Amino acid sequence: MSNPYALRGDAETAIDATPWFSPSIDRKLLKQLMQRNDRHSLWNYGLWLALLLASGTAGVLAWGTWWCLPAFAMYGILYASSDHRAHELSHGTPFKTRWLNEAFYQLAGFMTLHEGYYWRWSHTRHHTHTLMVGRDAEIAVHQPVRLGGLLLDLFFIKSGAAQIANIVRHACGQITPDGLHFIPEAERPKVVRASRVYVAIFLALLLACGLMHSALPLMLVVGPRFYGGALTQVFNLTQHAGLDENVHDHRASTRTFHTNPVFRFLYANMNYHLEHHTFPMVPYHALPQLHEAIRSQCPAPATSLLAAWRDILPALLRQRRAAVAAVVSI
Repeated sequence: MSNPYALRGDAETAIDATPWFSPSIDRKLLKQLMQRNDRHSLWNYGLWLALLLASGTAGVLAWGTWWCLPAFAMYGILYASSDHRAHELSHGTPFKTRWLNEAFYQLAGFMTLHEGYYWRWSHTRHHTHTLMVGRDAEIAVHQPVRLGGLLLDLFFIKSGAAQIANIVRHACGQITPDGLHFIPEAERPKVVRASRVYVAIFLALLLACGLMHSALPLMLVVGPRFYGGALTQVFNLTQHAGLDENVHDHRASTRTFHTNPVFRFLYANMNYHLEHHTFPMVPYHALPQLHEAIRSQCPAPATSLLAAWRDILPALLRQRRAAVAAVVSI
């Protein structure tokens, strides 16, 4: 199988050597913003877990009645938001205490079906080569956009199936071609072992459902990432969809938007995504301050989630028309 990262020789060296735009910021201020905070993160993550426990308990107690629907709707949204927390935790920035960061990372990684060891290296590559076609393994919307795939991923169907397939493959000892490119050889056994734990949990869940003659175990574990994933997908696509590929400037490839405190909590402040990519070692709780510090050097952010999508949809359609026109002209 050919390597999907096909750039070689002088072209690859030139891309790696090209500097990314970096806004100017006072060094002392940046050092302050990079400080990790156990107290803030324990409160934030503790609230998230408490809400998960409360809504999940309500769903279990109301199981078999119509009242379980709103309970599991809330539980699913909170559960699927683990995607954003795993994202931030992969950088090791929320908690000052290392083991707390790793424990929450492995928990959130399982909940979002991002096996932690694989995804940490994948996400490192994403930050190193953001939206570089053939280098970035996490481009969510390839050009030309396939609208059917976007709709399926409102319930995590396309991406979830691909992630589960990769986990099963890794559990069998076969690292994906992407992984062979960006995971150091010494780290690959960790991917295999963790994937086997994931598969064991999947099988235990199916067995529990069979023994209980009920889907309740899947409503609580793994399943919520699918049935609760719509808002997570709506958030995730704001990060880069419709923006420029193959540019060394996050201002052209990454989007920031303002939103309300509830959405910021669910999204772990990743609405400040341009800021996150520009200085990825600044923790989620300091991104609003970072935004204020560099906003004069960045594009004006969308004023809301809806406003962001008013930009995204026309851009995706323009990109699709351009890609189709290019194919026709060949």
